[in-house]
Amino acid sequence: MSSCIRSVVTGVGDYLPARVVTNDDLAKVVDTSDAWIVERTGIHQRREAGDGETTSDLATRAADRALAHAGRTPADVDLIIVGTTTPDLTFPAVATQVQRKLGCPVGIAFDVQAVCSGFVYALATADNFVVRGQSKCCLVIGAETMTRLMDWTDRTTCVLFGDGAGAVVLEPRPGEGTTADRGILGVALRADGTKQDLLYVDGGPSTTGTTGKLRMQGNQVFRNAVVNISEAVVASARAAGVALEEVDWFIPHQANQRILEGVARRLGIDERRVISTVAEHANTSAASIPLALAQGVADGRIKPGQLLLIEAMGGGLTWGAAVLRL
Repeated sequence: MSSCIRSVVTGVGDYLPARVVTNDDLAKVVDTSDAWIVERTGIHQRREAGDGETTSDLATRAADRALAHAGRTPADVDLIIVGTTTPDLTFPAVATQVQRKLGCPVGIAFDVQAVCSGFVYALATADNFVVRGQSKCCLVIGAETMTRLMDWTDRTTCVLFGDGAGAVVLEPRPGEGTTADRGILGVALRADGTKQDLLYVDGGPSTTGTTGKLRMQGNQVFRNAVVNISEAVVASARAAGVALEEVDWFIPHQANQRILEGVARRLGIDERRVISTVAEHANTSAASIPLALAQGVADGRIKPGQLLLIEAMGGGLTWGAAVLRL
């Protein structure tokens, strides 16, 4: 194997709004119950952004913690990519607002819109910048205020989502071109626009001139998720040159506990190797993977040198997976 440059995660950070919303709280405003929600989703509670608290606020706090964990400062950052489907404004990008709030120098900053797959897409995009020598210190952030897209009369969707943000610092490091290298080793990204009607928001600037509300065909999304995610997981492992048995931790998008379990069964993955935060966080869309990663690092389960596999599926439909060694 020949030497190469790898994109290595050198720091992780997360942020959750202070406001906790339990299933019992939701039962007061919509026809549901704690038992109904837990049985179908595994969710017990979620966080909700406070009044005046925006997606860029959450992203900035998570990014600041990731930089501290990496031993970097805002002055080091030359690239910011934010995966989000709930920007503060139609424009400018959340990434440029994070750049301003952190006090980063002039550099590259933009958002990626792949809904729940946003972090995987953003990480893959950042990897290309880093390995081509176009970034020396990149912030990759998943941040959402999904509760602001909810129709609070639709009990099948409003109980599923929460708010939060997670971030990683990505930096170039020399590698030997083997699976023992630290960094991103393999990626598989997918999209199928013919499945739009399964999961979408019914508004936008060029259609209704409004933000719109989230609409979903839950059963169809579930069936597509298990099949599509499984394929992308296998493809990313193949691209990395590793067997699924070698992966230390699977860090899935936290959509629904039943989807997590369905993918694990389909691939023969021991559920003890799956990081699950859906019970406490609910579905935070693009934020869910970096939130779960940061929690696993903080509680000591995820350790330097371990092999990680992340995966997600979101509206579009978009989906993807990536293998990296921490």
